[in-house]
Amino acid sequence: MLSAIIAVISGALMSIQGVFNEGVTKQTSIWISAAFVQLTAFLFCVGAWLFTGRESSVSALFRIDNKYMLLGGVLGALITYTVIKSMSGLGPAQAVMIIVTSQLVVAYLIELFGLFGVEKVSFQWHKLLGVAISIAGILLFKWNK
Repeated sequence: MLSAIIAVISGALMSIQGVFNEGVTKQTSIWISAAFVQLTAFLFCVGAWLFTGRESSVSALFRIDNKYMLLGGVLGALITYTVIKSMSGLGPAQAVMIIVTSQLVVAYLIELFGLFGVEKVSFQWHKLLGVAISIAGILLFKWNK
């Protein structure tokens, strides 16, 4: 239950962050906004690491088995860019609906094929139906616009 609450908070924070980032972009530029987001995220994370205990050291990063896993920061910058661009073009509600549906589809494919070291799951029709309903929701939302 706690994990579901945290997921709801995560979704809310992503939506609010997208609106904030778009507002900063309107007054600066997309790359200044994205850089500021990444810089402040870095500073926050370093501060949290310093004050909440340091179970592992930064040197542990050099011992990561699959080095491609270290591309999370690059993906974070691309996420920031694409969220800003989609929100400015579609509006927050429609952009988030498409973003979340895309996350759902990609996450299910990652599980289905066992990509990136994730435990492989078997195909289930009801999950495909859930994705289809989500896509139908996007179309309904766009149609009523």
